[in-house]
Amino acid sequence: MAARILVIDDEEEVRDIIKQMLELEGYEVITAVDGNQGIKLFKQEPADLVITDIIMPDKEGIETIIELRNQFPDVKIISISGGGRIGPHDYLNMAKKLGAERSFTKPFERKKLLKAIEELLGNKD
Repeated sequence: MAARILVIDDEEEVRDIIKQMLELEGYEVITAVDGNQGIKLFKQEPADLVITDIIMPDKEGIETIIELRNQFPDVKIISISGGGRIGPHDYLNMAKKLGAERSFTKPFERKKLLKAIEELLGNKD
């Protein structure tokens, strides 16, 4: 059975690109526009892995990671960020400290993201 991945990003283009990329690899993908919608979807249909942007309106990625980690301690989380006021690396370091297993700055390399997903889901061949 295909692993289910939840992609949370406020940019439609980014969500679509990641969704297409992951579906081509055989994953089932659900998407959300912010952390609130993402957590709601996760509670309805838990995902095997969550990819979340850090800087979003409403509920941003750091809050989303904390909430997911508290309610679902075993969920695998990858954080992505294109920057913001303090730059992507600071946000991604914070995300890692709060529970994201992997972090990527946008734009990220397709191969590196797929490799991280495979490692986290234990699909390594």
